[in-house]
Amino acid sequence: MSMQQVGLKKLITLVGPPNSGKTTLFNFLSGKNCKTVNYPGSTVEYSSCKIQAKFNLNAELLDSPGIISLIPNSPDEKVAIDSIYDHPEFGHPDLVIVTVDSSQLSRHLLLVKQLIDSNFRVILALTMNDILIKKGMKISVSKLKEELNCEVISIDGRLGSGVDSLIQKTDEILNDDSYDSSQIKVPQFDNDYLLSSFKEIERIEDLVIEDIEDEDTEPSAVTGSIGKVVPPKIKTFKPDLNTLLIDRYLLHRVWGLLFFFLIMGLTFTSIFWAAIPLMDLIDSAFGFLAGAAKDSLGSNWFSDLISDGIISGAGSVLVFVPQIIILFLILGVLEDTGYLARGAMLIDKPLSKIGLNGRSFVPMLSGFACAIPAIMAARTIPNKRERLLTIFIIPLMSCSARLPVYALLIAYLTPRDSIWAGGIALAAIYIFSIVSSLVVAGIINKFSKGILKEEDDSSFILELPAYRIPKLKVVLNNTYYSSKMYLKKAGPIILFFSIILWMLTYFPNTNPQINTQGLTEPEIEAAVNAERLADSYAADIGKIIEPIMTPIGMDWRVGVSLIAAFTAREVFVSALALIFKVTDSDEDAIQSSILKAMRDAKIESTGEKLFTPATIVGLIVFFMFALQCLSTVAVSKKETGGWRIPILQIIVFTSTAYLLAFITVNGLRFLGVS
Repeated sequence: MSMQQVGLKKLITLVGPPNSGKTTLFNFLSGKNCKTVNYPGSTVEYSSCKIQAKFNLNAELLDSPGIISLIPNSPDEKVAIDSIYDHPEFGHPDLVIVTVDSSQLSRHLLLVKQLIDSNFRVILALTMNDILIKKGMKISVSKLKEELNCEVISIDGRLGSGVDSLIQKTDEILNDDSYDSSQIKVPQFDNDYLLSSFKEIERIEDLVIEDIEDEDTEPSAVTGSIGKVVPPKIKTFKPDLNTLLIDRYLLHRVWGLLFFFLIMGLTFTSIFWAAIPLMDLIDSAFGFLAGAAKDSLGSNWFSDLISDGIISGAGSVLVFVPQIIILFLILGVLEDTGYLARGAMLIDKPLSKIGLNGRSFVPMLSGFACAIPAIMAARTIPNKRERLLTIFIIPLMSCSARLPVYALLIAYLTPRDSIWAGGIALAAIYIFSIVSSLVVAGIINKFSKGILKEEDDSSFILELPAYRIPKLKVVLNNTYYSSKMYLKKAGPIILFFSIILWMLTYFPNTNPQINTQGLTEPEIEAAVNAERLADSYAADIGKIIEPIMTPIGMDWRVGVSLIAAFTAREVFVSALALIFKVTDSDEDAIQSSILKAMRDAKIESTGEKLFTPATIVGLIVFFMFALQCLSTVAVSKKETGGWRIPILQIIVFTSTAYLLAFITVNGLRFLGVS
């Protein structure tokens, strides 16, 4: 039942092509912080909410996935288009606001015309007017309104200019009760319709786009005029010389790739360099809390639960949140400038060699944040084989959940004062994850008969946005939203499994008997922890899998941590902290305590050091390939329509991770790196 049927607020649906400013307008109207980027595939699900109270408009706002026309080219677009006509939850829209990039009028007007011909009530919101002005052109809004027979308003969704006029006109239209939504229909968009539509759009474009011959180029949101009206001269489009000059280098087949790797290298070096002060602060805070809890609660199971199970377990992962925030912040700046759309173009040719194209770059890039939205973003790939192949390799992208693990392991290998070494190591890991995913995709593409259905490779066409100066507020909002989503997703899981792991390591031997004669208090505590751990449930589980861990130079303690990491990779760090019974005081921080415990740890059966450069690199390799995220498996099953692909992912990636870790550890040992 639709909202209209139950007498609730009116429904406004936002529609628009990718990179037309649709989601930016949604965020401005709703006050939300939904992800908005300037390449296709960023919005793959509907977002709905109330319009902010300050606009005094009682309506539900629905942000739909980006589409270029009402003719679907992929399963994702078909669902999006069907939902525009009659959403399964909200029903028919009372009004459709369609965003159109002023500088891409010829491409974007087809969607507007199709919506009007479907009998929707339409308001056309003209965006990117500043880009058109830079080209020496302007749009006569009054002429465009007359030609389309719908309301046309110039806006800036990022700064808010023109939005008041949009709200005023929206309110007027929604208060017109003469509209009957049952008139909405699905026209026949056949070849004749498309041919006549493009001819009409060409005529409209020639009529409404005009040269600027006056210095007064400030747009008026009320009248819609921009500058002085002059006779139309659409044939004299002026290119954006700055964009062309920059693209000569950033899209160069050689220099472009060099700049790409340089930018990525600086990005990951900055993650280490800029995050250290905040990490130290958080580290010390959690260390102080753990020590204070133990001092105030005394020596008992409850004290141990609070200090070691909850505070130290959570703090060992949350200490890496500054690095995750900086990663989202830098990627947000690159997105807002328009550079990442160029990245899709750069990588299109290499991807074409392995059966993919530039459309796969969007989901692969999203995989650096989280595999779940990345797999969902693959819905925008129309070719089924390419879509399934992209979904298959996405878990190989180094998501933000791996960052705490990498940061800890790299910190073990590199000196603390060598920021560049850590940054270069992290950049190498991310680059290697991309390369390895491409190799896997190439192998599967070659031997995909019986696994992925054969289809012809599709083409890749992308509208490159003009370079723009990032809006700090937009970037910070998106960074805040992404970081908050990460904490909401990871936080409860980390807390839950920290408590479970604490129970496994604490029980059943709660009061171990040891000889304390001649031992200091810290030595007594360490001996008690060691004795309790040796007879714990975790030890029983770990010793079952120890034969699997021995060939890669590790013992049952690392095995238990790896098992815990299958629920969420971040848990690996807190698992190490719990298993090695890391206890902190005011002067000792959690991360440094974990590193000290790792450096002191020895294999019980041989007395050899457990963690060496060889085993640490082996762990890094293992985490680069292993599919240790049950949520990713569930989403993969949903998006591929069965268990075949997820099961293959688990088997292929986990076995590959173990095999490569075995080769890495033993190969480095053979070379004398121990």
